[in-house]
Amino acid sequence: MSITLEAAPLTAAGFAPFGTVIQTDGARHYPINAGTTERYHRLAVAEALAANDSPDSTTPEVIISLFEARPYALPAALWMLERHPLGSQAFMPLGNHPWIVVVGPAGETPAPAALRAFVARPDQGVNYATGVWHHPLIALEAPSQFLVVDRDGPGENCDEVPLADDIRVTLPEHSRP
Repeated sequence: MSITLEAAPLTAAGFAPFGTVIQTDGARHYPINAGTTERYHRLAVAEALAANDSPDSTTPEVIISLFEARPYALPAALWMLERHPLGSQAFMPLGNHPWIVVVGPAGETPAPAALRAFVARPDQGVNYATGVWHHPLIALEAPSQFLVVDRDGPGENCDEVPLADDIRVTLPEHSRP
């Protein structure tokens, strides 16, 4: 089976079934540090759940990492999905390039028809809800760095499945880089 997903603009409403869009547009904000900084408060909430089957009593932690993604050529061929059953995972780009988010609902491995693709602006990040299936980062135009917030601790927190179908993502003609 061959499927092409056209990436829609990333919006809070469109992405809501999969997590939270991280952006300053419409966010609660206020000045701090004697007015020298504007704080955009609580843009997303990270989750780090305890592993039920872990004999280790270590408490999971929320960690911050840096990922660097190589750019994909369009149409981008999808090759696998992953999910994190014990915590959310947030990605915030640190550069000035758009990127593509591909997601499927939490639960069993989603059928290709259940996948959604979004094109994110350089000022938009996402916080995948716990258990939501997603493709690895799809950078566009240039190598791109992302600040990543996720869970570290006992228990298996990354399930991966290869995609058997030929699934490709493209951008609408008017938004191609």
